[in-house]
Amino acid sequence: MDNDDEAFADNYAERDQAKALREQARAGGLRFEAYLPPDMADWLLEQVEQGHFVDPSEAVFAIVWNFIDLEPHKDLRSELLRRTLDASAAEMHLARDADEVFDQLERKMAQPRPEEARWEKIVR
Repeated sequence: MDNDDEAFADNYAERDQAKALREQARAGGLRFEAYLPPDMADWLLEQVEQGHFVDPSEAVFAIVWNFIDLEPHKDLRSELLRRTLDASAAEMHLARDADEVFDQLERKMAQPRPEEARWEKIVR
């Protein structure tokens, strides 16, 4: 299997599991648990509240479908990534001193983590 990015080449157990599940998933689909950091979770729940998606799993389905549609268009994907990184850099004010960044990270890591919210599928 070709690796476009060798940075992900150390996830051997996950890659083996994916290979082992492929045939079963092709026949019956795939269920998995996902963790979203607070900002992403807030965005996703807002989309559900506004009626854009029925639940988080529908949003994941739509987002993955969009990603699959973009896969053959590397130029568009690269441009989207560039714009995302530019916006993120502007938001974070990357001109900050490295010591300031590490101090902020240490303070954040020292804080207790709030309990994760868990979505429960509503069976109708």
